[in-house]
Amino acid sequence: MIYFDTSYLVRLYYQDADWEKVRRLAAQDNVACAWHGQAELLAAFHRKLRDKDILPAHYMALIDQFAADDRGGAFHWLPLAQETLARVSGVYRSLPGGVFLRGADALHLAAAACQGFKVIYSHDKHLLSAATHFGLEGRDIVTRTGET
Repeated sequence: MIYFDTSYLVRLYYQDADWEKVRRLAAQDNVACAWHGQAELLAAFHRKLRDKDILPAHYMALIDQFAADDRGGAFHWLPLAQETLARVSGVYRSLPGGVFLRGADALHLAAAACQGFKVIYSHDKHLLSAATHFGLEGRDIVTRTGET
């Protein structure tokens, strides 16, 4: 099983930078993500609509396709249990002041670490730079710049 944050999940549905590479990687294994990644993915779809990158019909098609994939078991959603929140708290206690770590990214990292993952895939530079604080290796196979 491999862990994708939302920046990679989006590439399973939308042709952002290097989406083909991300889809090939996803095809090799089961994809896991923290439970809140579902809300982040829907928010990313809505951002595409808000930014006029997609039309309303495409937006609805993305939502419907995600719902169908989810019902079909395409994703393994990791719980945000007390252990996960304790891990977030512990990391923030010792996190150097110069490290930029958003709460949602901390939840991704903690969920992955608590579930025994060693690697997390993301195109988010802040999440990737904080991965080591959770005992994770951050990897990014996306080589081109692009919005998520």
